[in-house]
Amino acid sequence: MSASPLPRLLRLTAVLLACAASAACTARPAGSTDDAGRAPATIRVPAEAPTIGAALARARPRDLVLVSPGRYRETVRVRTRQVTLRGTDRNQVIIDGEGRRGNGIVVTAPGVTVENLTVRSHLQNGVLVTGLKNGDEGVGRGSDGYHRLDPAADPPLDGFRVRYVTAANNGLYGIYAFNARRGTIEHNYASGSADSGIYVGQCKPCGILVRGNTAERNAVGYENTNASGPLWIVGNRFTGNRVGMTVGSDYLEALTPQTGATVVGNLVADNTAADTPEQADGGYGIGIGIAGGRDNTVTRNRITGHPRAGLVLTSSEDLPPIGNHVTANAFAANALDAAYVAPAHAPGSGNCFTGPVGHTLPADLARVMACPAPATPAPGPRTLPDTPPAPPGLPFLDVPLPPDQPQLPGAATAPATPFTGGPAPIDPAGVPVPAPNLLAEHSRDRR
Repeated sequence: MSASPLPRLLRLTAVLLACAASAACTARPAGSTDDAGRAPATIRVPAEAPTIGAALARARPRDLVLVSPGRYRETVRVRTRQVTLRGTDRNQVIIDGEGRRGNGIVVTAPGVTVENLTVRSHLQNGVLVTGLKNGDEGVGRGSDGYHRLDPAADPPLDGFRVRYVTAANNGLYGIYAFNARRGTIEHNYASGSADSGIYVGQCKPCGILVRGNTAERNAVGYENTNASGPLWIVGNRFTGNRVGMTVGSDYLEALTPQTGATVVGNLVADNTAADTPEQADGGYGIGIGIAGGRDNTVTRNRITGHPRAGLVLTSSEDLPPIGNHVTANAFAANALDAAYVAPAHAPGSGNCFTGPVGHTLPADLARVMACPAPATPAPGPRTLPDTPPAPPGLPFLDVPLPPDQPQLPGAATAPATPFTGGPAPIDPAGVPVPAPNLLAEHSRDRR
């Protein structure tokens, strides 16, 4: 649904009037020589600029756009590198799509930080970070099955941070990093997403850290499609969704197959919530799904409370699962702790599984796939067990809003810390199995 021309004209007029009153709006290319040696500025909204967009039109590299509490009815586009966009109060600075606008925040410049605010009720995405030129309205695909992404024409966005953001009730993704690399997604909360709360897609190598986030009441908590290592999904809470998280390959995006993600120390529990948007593929009651992924490490996660399966390994079309290591996870209260259901036309190889385990499919999975020298179970007509039908789900705009979330320390007063590099590597050996109440204080379930 597109906005009418008149509101767009009014917003443009407001930006032009704000610029006319300030020499800081004089057009300069980002990174021009007169930025050298310049002290970073803070531009306050609405005290010094009437809208977030007007402030960003004035911002130059290393500036801080600091937003006071209020409801901002605009799509925010960040096109200047190394800018920090920050709310003074995470729960009271709200970029509201009102169920009418496509995106909340669209980042297409490198080195940008988005922090300490809420984005909600957008038809597409809460926060979109992308290097695709056609991704401005949130439709970011690198392949339609016939045309492949051209890295020379659309290089990945290099460097980003999204942290302390609450993304609620968005029609596709809460936080969406696509064709972007060297980034950090941490301490965020995502709920009410009709596709997934957090999505990382189409990067190889990614160099992305997804850490300390809570995703609940989404169709899928976290999705990782054609996003390859180094990539770390560490210490997150994926609970109370329809499906906890997925890792896989998909021909609808470029850079197949997906390889080399590290999934460690996450709580993936009770992904059976009825007050969630319906999952497009009908998935329900599954903790972790790996479809056509390769050489992924899934270790020391707590995976509990799933009526279909805690972890599923399968193919994606003709892309088999290859070389995935599933070790030392804590399983409990799942109908199946693990299932290997790759079909005969893409049976997979080199996958291995060790650690405490209860029921599996096939029943001898732990023996046949024992590390370090795994075989592959003989392919067959295996399917996950029948369960009661998934509940019908809610329209994404009707999912109850989340509780207040913790603030970025010093949000109202601290200077910006411009992005200077990607995340440091994570050693999975130093990450323990999480407690059953990991990040419970952030959850609406409080357990």
